[in-house]
Amino acid sequence: MNTAAFNKLFARGWLSLGYAFLYLPILALIVFSFNDSPLPNVWRGFTLKWYANLPNDREMLAGLWLSLRIAFFTACGSVVLGTLAAFTLVKYRRFTGRTAFSGMVSAPLVMPEVVVGLSLLLMLVSIQRAIGFPERGLLTIWLGHLLLGMAYATVVIQARLQDLNPQLSEAAMDLGARPWQVFTLVTLPMIAQSLASAWLLTFTISLDDVVLSAFLSGPGATTMPLVIFSRARLGLDPSVNAVATLIVLVVAIGVVLASYMIARAERRRARELAAAGHA
Repeated sequence: MNTAAFNKLFARGWLSLGYAFLYLPILALIVFSFNDSPLPNVWRGFTLKWYANLPNDREMLAGLWLSLRIAFFTACGSVVLGTLAAFTLVKYRRFTGRTAFSGMVSAPLVMPEVVVGLSLLLMLVSIQRAIGFPERGLLTIWLGHLLLGMAYATVVIQARLQDLNPQLSEAAMDLGARPWQVFTLVTLPMIAQSLASAWLLTFTISLDDVVLSAFLSGPGATTMPLVIFSRARLGLDPSVNAVATLIVLVVAIGVVLASYMIARAERRRARELAAAGHA
């Protein structure tokens, strides 16, 4: 075996091990969600009773509904604030406080979530004692997730804005478009894919967050990850495997659809550029 063949085989072997390390636990979770035994290491037979019992699990359904609402509003808010922050950092290279602004936007990415959650808890408790609002619950969890999601959205959208050709915006302004029209009619359509990516990323981050939710949740506001985490501490519950399997299925479908739509948009854009070049 020559060196090139060995290197190729070695690289594929490490890649296969990496994929196995990442996805075999998920596959095991899916398999044991159909296990008739409540013990995770004993296979008693195939069953769907854990899925059939999910509609009666009010605690899990309430946590799932709360998590979905928080994740949806977090994703929407993160995309809006992240777009504004990214546009400011890319468009305006120099302004007073730019370094501090950039550091504050990026701080949640490098700061431990425990520190972020504790600091937010102390601040919100102080505000609540002063004015009686807000109480810990959906709003406080959303604020914490929004802080983290905005940082991720800013990074994704800023990377796309930096790759845009500034001559397109200048040409639109030369044709009479105002700055707001340039932003809405030229810039936003060109960064639509990054906006969708940022929305999906922040939605996922919010949906499975445990640390911030644990600090900022209150009575009657328990998200699905907190429900799963509390049950896992008392022993593995097969109903948790069923919920996780359904989430994996929904996420996989969403990823496939999003990848298909993005690939189709890229192919359409390539055809349009090719047609414009031939013209």
